[in-house]
Amino acid sequence: MGPAVIESRRGALLWRAMTAEIQSAADVLMIRPLQFAGNPQTAESNRFQHTAPHLSAAQVQAAAAREFEALADALRAAGVNVHAFDDTPQPHTPDSIFPNNWISFHADGTVVLYPMLAENRRQERRADLLETISSRLGFRIARVLDLTHHEGGGKFLEGTGSLVLDRAHRIAYACVSPRTDLDVLGDFAQQLDYDLVAFEAADANGAPIYHTNVLMCIGARFAAICPDCIRADERGAVLDSLRRSGHQLVELSMEQLAAFAGNMLELRSSHGTVVAMSQTALDSLSAQQRATIERLGGPIVAAAIPTIETLGGGSVRCMLAEIHLPKK
Repeated sequence: MGPAVIESRRGALLWRAMTAEIQSAADVLMIRPLQFAGNPQTAESNRFQHTAPHLSAAQVQAAAAREFEALADALRAAGVNVHAFDDTPQPHTPDSIFPNNWISFHADGTVVLYPMLAENRRQERRADLLETISSRLGFRIARVLDLTHHEGGGKFLEGTGSLVLDRAHRIAYACVSPRTDLDVLGDFAQQLDYDLVAFEAADANGAPIYHTNVLMCIGARFAAICPDCIRADERGAVLDSLRRSGHQLVELSMEQLAAFAGNMLELRSSHGTVVAMSQTALDSLSAQQRATIERLGGPIVAAAIPTIETLGGGSVRCMLAEIHLPKK
C-alpha cells in the first residue's frame, strides 16, 4: 500500500469523524395536511396505497387532520421536538404529509433536495421552510445539495423513503425501484460520503417495494427488517452489513411488512430514545419483538393513522423528516 493510499484513507476517516452523526434526531419536521387525498400519480408504484370510496373528500381531510394531530401530540408528550408547518392551499399536494421524501437534513449542515417520480409531488418542495428552519428555529444550513436535476433524465431518489440511513456508520441502504435509481444513489453516496448497500425487494405478490423505509428501520442498537422480501441472493449481504455495524435484528414477516411494521423510526427525546410507529404496526408485533424494540430503542410511541396509511400508502416514519442540522 503506497503512501498516497494511506493518506487518502486517513483523510476519509478524518472527514467521517468530523461529520459523524448521532443516529436518532431530537427534532422532526411535519407538514399538517390541508387537502389530503389519495394520489393517482403514485398509485401504480405504491402497492400499499388503496382507495376509500365510501369517504368524501371532506371526510378524508378531516380524518387525516385528526390523525396528524394525534401523532404530533403523542411525540411531543414523549419529549420529541415537533416542528409542524401547514401545507399551502395551492398548489394541491395530496402527499405533502410525507415530507421526508423531498428533503433530508444532516449534521454537517447539509440539506438535500431529492428528485421525485410523481410530478405533483415535486411541488411539495418549499424554499420558505428552509428559511424558517434557519431564521426562526435557529438551525445552521451550510449547503443545499440539489439532486432534483435528475428528474430531467427520469431518474429518482425519494429521500429517506428511498434511503434508510445508518448515520452513525455512514451506510445507506436502498431497495431499487421505479422511485430509487442506482445512478442517483451513487450521486448521493459520493456527495455525502456514504457507503451504499443496494438490493432488490418485492412484496408477497412479486411487485417491487416502492420505498426502502417500509421494509426496514435502523436505530442506534437495533434494526427492524423484513428479510423475506429481499431478493434471496442479496439477503445475506444486507443482514451481514447490519450485524457488522452492531445492530441486533428484529426480523419482520411479510404480513408485518404489509402492516407497516417496517415503517418505524427511532427518535431522541428529553428522556432518552423512543420508537415511533403506527398503531397498525404496533398491533402486528409479537410480545417478544416489542420487548426487544423497547429494550434497545426505548418506549414505543404509537398513534392510529388508518386513513393516512390506506389512502397515502405510507405510515408514521414517512410523516417525519428528522432535523439533524447543527444549531447556530
